[in-house]
Amino acid sequence: MRVPRGCLGLRRTYLVWPILLLLLVGAALTALLPPAEDRGGGVGVLGALRGAASKREAPAPDHHDEGTEEERFTIIIQTYNRTDVLLKLLNHYQAVPHLQQMIIVWNNVGEQTPQKLWDSLGPHPVPVVFKKQSANLMRNRLQPFHEIDTDAVLMLDDDTLLSVPDISFAFSVWKQFSDQIVGFVPRKHAVTAGGVYSYGSFELQDPEMGGGDRYSMVLIGAAFFHRRYLQLFQDQPPSVHALVDETQNCDDIAMNFVVALYLGNQPRLSSISRSKCISNRPSGVFIKPVDLRNLEKDASSGYLGMWHRPEHLLQRSYCLNKLTQIYGSMPLCFSNLMLCQFGFPSYANHKSRS
Repeated sequence: MRVPRGCLGLRRTYLVWPILLLLLVGAALTALLPPAEDRGGGVGVLGALRGAASKREAPAPDHHDEGTEEERFTIIIQTYNRTDVLLKLLNHYQAVPHLQQMIIVWNNVGEQTPQKLWDSLGPHPVPVVFKKQSANLMRNRLQPFHEIDTDAVLMLDDDTLLSVPDISFAFSVWKQFSDQIVGFVPRKHAVTAGGVYSYGSFELQDPEMGGGDRYSMVLIGAAFFHRRYLQLFQDQPPSVHALVDETQNCDDIAMNFVVALYLGNQPRLSSISRSKCISNRPSGVFIKPVDLRNLEKDASSGYLGMWHRPEHLLQRSYCLNKLTQIYGSMPLCFSNLMLCQFGFPSYANHKSRS
């Protein structure tokens, strides 16, 4: 069947007009755009957009050469009898962005550090400084070493391997909560009607609240905090230092007291109720880790951490009560905030929920 010629002409007409209309609209829009270079010599809109895109695509500058104190941090690791594990950690943390340097608190009294071995296998992108100690004390790591030239300090135990994404995320969170401890290991306290404190994890039941979705401390064995707290710890009453030396424990609990007191700006107040915190901000912010590993079993020495001691938890409850006596109050506040790279759950007790 043949289509009449008049119908073909009509179809062509219907096709031509839309094409002409699109061309006219395109020409009008092009005329409205500014020239490639403005009269003042600056770039035009398109140039600005391209410039912004190129900045986003450009590689970041070397974090060891540029950046302010707020953009970098220092790692402090105190070590004892785990040199082989320490070397693994030093190699691992060399890849962390924004890391300025690493300070190793060497508690192996009388033994040589692996500094020569480390230097012989260089160069390394991040400098490592070994600080020899004259006594094996838990609180050696809380010294305000003169080498620290960053506001942020990341303190790590010598058997803890934390992933690079976890560290980067925690550092970004610390920038928003720089007056608090930002870390990966939360703990809590509970108080009885008689005013006696107990120490524990989320499983510790609060006589008043019952549930376990709260914490009041963030341990410094895997945490960021401001370097000012190192000096503040040194300025605490001698009885605090004596308690830490006596137990070879509890320096992290004492640091949470120091931070809480700083936040409350009330160093020693005996008039405050023993069961109430003195600030509306907790001493720490809990980050749920994605990949945090304990390398204790990898140590050839077989040395086990103090938390394996049967009296460990009893000592820490003892420290809570002694510190409360020393300061005349309980400064620690509760929180249920947990931050995570993949969301912001409304609960902190990640162990009891799937």
